[in-house]
Amino acid sequence: MVKSRTVTLVYTPFSGLGLYNGFRGNAWLKNRIKIFKQFVIPSWKAQTSQDFVHWISWRPEEKTNPYVKELGEWLQKESIRYAFTFHGICFYDDKYDDAVAKQRLTSNLHYTIGDLYNIIGEAETVIMMIAPSDDLYEKNVVETIQWMFKTEEWQAIGFTKGYICNYKTKEVAEYNPLTNPPFYSIKFSRDVFTNPLKHIAYTSLKKDVGKYKVGTPLPSHEYVGDCLRYYQIDERGFMVGVHGENISTNWLIPYKGEEVKEFFNRMNILLSFGITNMEDNELEQSGFKAPLRKRLLFSLPYKWQRKIRYLVTEKFK
Repeated sequence: MVKSRTVTLVYTPFSGLGLYNGFRGNAWLKNRIKIFKQFVIPSWKAQTSQDFVHWISWRPEEKTNPYVKELGEWLQKESIRYAFTFHGICFYDDKYDDAVAKQRLTSNLHYTIGDLYNIIGEAETVIMMIAPSDDLYEKNVVETIQWMFKTEEWQAIGFTKGYICNYKTKEVAEYNPLTNPPFYSIKFSRDVFTNPLKHIAYTSLKKDVGKYKVGTPLPSHEYVGDCLRYYQIDERGFMVGVHGENISTNWLIPYKGEEVKEFFNRMNILLSFGITNMEDNELEQSGFKAPLRKRLLFSLPYKWQRKIRYLVTEKFK
């Protein structure tokens, strides 16, 4: 049981988010786990602060999945401090109606927090870092976030920009999103984090924003600053990884800025994110090929991609 005053949970929602019940088949899962092992875990092992637990959430269906079981065994062999939970994602999923989404979130948090109780231990503060399953943080980020939460009164801290990397070729470019990206951390008191209703109220909108009403649990990463006292670090602290099987991101995304062409600059950036193998095409593939409809979608101008995704999402709500 953790006895420190603060526990940091690096939260990766691996399945259960978005369309298709948040799962795109075992071929998809197998390849995402390969990416997770080859790129994501080395990035976390490179962090200057190792005082964190990697919390990975799954749908209940994945509890008996052999690929998930094998991943747990591999993480244990790699001496990674981790926790698997099997009660779904622990933030608001707006593909459902608001009432259903709130009910699902309340239930998911209730059962998940029970599984995390021994991880939290006697900690007075819980830091929840959002960590997508195929993206990376710069090696000083955990230490920086922990220090800032200790010294400042912010409720959430995140980054405004980062890099994008083609995992197949190791090409790197600047990444400059126009909205708040999904690379942020939230500071909770123990009492608030472990009480589902207080947890939801704490992270809910404090004002109406667009189609979302006050009291809606944090509906998306764009709205962190509308829910919490939020500080944005204006440094490149994250790296978005593209590999041909992403749900919504590709190498031609318009947020991609200037490419890093100079070899040593590119190498230093990759090293700072824990990518130590500089050989091209190192990424192992599962044999899964993106459906034709997805390849056609990625060939369209990005504004049309967004429009089509919005229409599909509305259809499947």
